[in-house]
Amino acid sequence: AVKLVVVDYESGNLRSVSRALETCGVSPLVSGDPADLRDADAVVLPGVGAGPAAMSALNQRGLSGPLREFAESGRPFFGICLGLQLLLDWTDEEPGAPCLGIVPGSVRRLPDRENGTALKIPHMGWNSVALTDDHPALHGIDPGSYFYFVHSFYAEPTRPEGVLGTTEYGLHFCSVYAKDNVVATQFHPEKSGPVGLRIYHNFVAMAARGARAS
Repeated sequence: AVKLVVVDYESGNLRSVSRALETCGVSPLVSGDPADLRDADAVVLPGVGAGPAAMSALNQRGLSGPLREFAESGRPFFGICLGLQLLLDWTDEEPGAPCLGIVPGSVRRLPDRENGTALKIPHMGWNSVALTDDHPALHGIDPGSYFYFVHSFYAEPTRPEGVLGTTEYGLHFCSVYAKDNVVATQFHPEKSGPVGLRIYHNFVAMAARGARAS
């Protein structure tokens, strides 16, 4: 059995994420207890809302340090939407607001105009993802597949390594980060139909391989 923890810090769509994972054959533990991360095989960090408020909630629960340690442990770690942005160093939502610092880079606001044309913010709805490389979490996902987005900010990693998918909305932004054990998407796989569930299946398979090896 795979012990997969969905991190509860009152900033995520926990029910829909848990349901999606259940369709992949696991019974996720939804928990905000840092102790549950110690012996987990895999962790999912969902997120909606504002980065600074989310970081405050993680810090208050004593989760920030354990999340960093988990990512460094080599065990599968999956960030979703705000969970991708929280991996970076800083967010522009407030001046100098720190994030987890797992991935070097910053979080920026999406532009509200493109070539003089107004863009609706937040970016909401289906959009395509240009995949530039392969990773176990992306197995069987066709380049150009469409996923469901809801966000006003985007992750801007300092280095290109790990940016395996990009999406265009006013600019090209990182919509998939995947490097070694750390996977994160700006879109919501649980709202993206069968192609989104495929990513969850792939992540659960990563966790199962790690559990068997340990």
